[in-house]
Amino acid sequence: MNRFSVLPLATLLLAVSAPLAFGQTTTGASLTLTLESAGNIERNIVTYQCADEAALVVQYVNAAPNFLAILPVDGVNHVFATTLSGSGARYVSGPYEWWSHQGEGTLRDLMQDEDAEPLAVCNEISNTP
Repeated sequence: MNRFSVLPLATLLLAVSAPLAFGQTTTGASLTLTLESAGNIERNIVTYQCADEAALVVQYVNAAPNFLAILPVDGVNHVFATTLSGSGARYVSGPYEWWSHQGEGTLRDLMQDEDAEPLAVCNEISNTP
């Protein structure tokens, strides 16, 4: 009897940039990330309107047990992984935190003082599954 079950797979393509040696310009590269999930795999693209009038597009990938948010910080896409939260959904990527709750999202640099202003405070304007 086979104790292993076949799990559905989702493939996520992310564009990343990597600097070259000796001051050469940056070039694009692609990364394929395969996530396995025993349940449904969901991908939602949510657009937020930020306080500075800029639009912020966030991709959410829910493939239990992996829950990710992909969003640009300073023009570079970062992959955020979910972490503990008292309410809403909280994601981290290196020094950055993205916290979404009831249609509002806040981007912070956790290396800054706790009293520092967030990098962005945004409100959801559209959600595309």
